[in-house]
Amino acid sequence: MRTRVLEALWLVSRLLHQGPKSQGKIYALHEPEVDCISKGKARVRYEFGTKVSIATTIDGGFVRGTRAFPGNPYDGHTLSEALEQVEILTEQTPALAVFDRGYRGHGVETTKVLISGTRKGIMPALAKLLKRRSAIEPEIGHMKSDGRLARCPLKGTIGDAIFALLCGCGHNIRKILAHLRAILTAILAAVLAALRAGNQRPYAEVGP
Repeated sequence: MRTRVLEALWLVSRLLHQGPKSQGKIYALHEPEVDCISKGKARVRYEFGTKVSIATTIDGGFVRGTRAFPGNPYDGHTLSEALEQVEILTEQTPALAVFDRGYRGHGVETTKVLISGTRKGIMPALAKLLKRRSAIEPEIGHMKSDGRLARCPLKGTIGDAIFALLCGCGHNIRKILAHLRAILTAILAAVLAALRAGNQRPYAEVGP
């Protein structure tokens, strides 16, 4: 009990003495690990939380890795660790990865990296893959709204990492269920069409 009181007093002291440009600022006493993340958008300039890197497949949009990065690091410095998680989970090294311009200066050499907006020396097939990079934005939006990624109920940096991983698993499960519902709907539609076709066959009377 005494330790908790001392920790609370220390956090309050830091909060009272921090300035506008202080390093390691506290934005929430109940969650001192929260960072101020600049979004660079007119609608939402800043977000408060922990930065999460999400890796998905280019075609289906299935999540292959979700990793929390406390301390608000530069996006390019998180790329190697994000690809490392994908390699651990899938037991395969990604041959190609497509990212936005925030990942410039990543220093990754084991995987071929394409940065969105690149036009010089890009083949038509690779240019098509670059256009697919924007497809991850709605996937992230679904994870925030449907998977509750926008607000983590777990405490601490460990809680952030666990919750990010669980949100990725939940997103994949929802996509699998959606595919199964589509397949079931198609099967039921085919069965109903066959039954209607059988009921509409004309009857013939045969006699001597």
